[in-house]
Amino acid sequence: MTMVSSGATATSGARTPKTLFDYEVVDYIGEGAGSYIFSVRNPQSRKLFALKHVIRKNDKDIRFVEQLENEYEVGRQVNHPNLRRVIDVKVVRTLLLKVAEAALIMELVDGVPLEVRLPREIPRLIECFIETAKALRALHTQGFVHCDLKPSNILITTHGHVKVIDLGQAAKIGTAKKRIQGTPDFISPEQVKLLPVSTRTDVYNFGATMYWCLCGAKIPTLYTTRGKNSMLVDTLIQPPHKLNPQVPEPLSTFTMECTRVNPIKRPEDMTEVIRRLETILHAVRKHSI
Repeated sequence: MTMVSSGATATSGARTPKTLFDYEVVDYIGEGAGSYIFSVRNPQSRKLFALKHVIRKNDKDIRFVEQLENEYEVGRQVNHPNLRRVIDVKVVRTLLLKVAEAALIMELVDGVPLEVRLPREIPRLIECFIETAKALRALHTQGFVHCDLKPSNILITTHGHVKVIDLGQAAKIGTAKKRIQGTPDFISPEQVKLLPVSTRTDVYNFGATMYWCLCGAKIPTLYTTRGKNSMLVDTLIQPPHKLNPQVPEPLSTFTMECTRVNPIKRPEDMTEVIRRLETILHAVRKHSI
């Protein structure tokens, strides 16, 4: 972690700065939660990176800085080819030591989110699911839960491989958060109830992501069905194969298992998820021969 006292060029939504934290800004990539993301170049090594920039405009914005710092702390402890690497975090403080802005330096990934470019063939999509599950298993092995898996946080590279991104909401297994964090259409029931997160929390987020990828519909979660009996949420969900006949029924059934309201009824961990998906993929390929 690098502490910086000055020298950063503030980001403006109306323009792309020439430099940020002594990095040359190459291009604007997009926006995240309270942040702007750029491709940048190290002037010494000439290597390219992605830089996530957060400016603290008011007291509430500190949460975006905290997420950025959290992404670095978690990311530096996990190394896996299907996870985007984090390189460094830089912080600018005022004379009163308050955070003014911060930046996370990350691996620059040449790819697009799964929500933008979905593979059309079911076998190829299952392969993407398996690589995603392997990234999550690597996180779990180090004791962390992603807590915000969704199609926009899964990049498909130009070589066709998966890079899971955005560890800003990741937490230690067993953490009970003080406020609801997650994305409404993918969030698990235990996250909504502020209960401890587990590997099965990511299984739910993963299942909700598979559901959207397979049939283009968003699953009803406790966050989006407030006021209804939580035990009835499972019955509100149409299986993917009912919405998209091209989805094999075993894959549809497995997706539904991953999104059960009761965590105990979901697959235990990503090792089981990978095993089940590999079995389904084998059957799908065999059937297509």
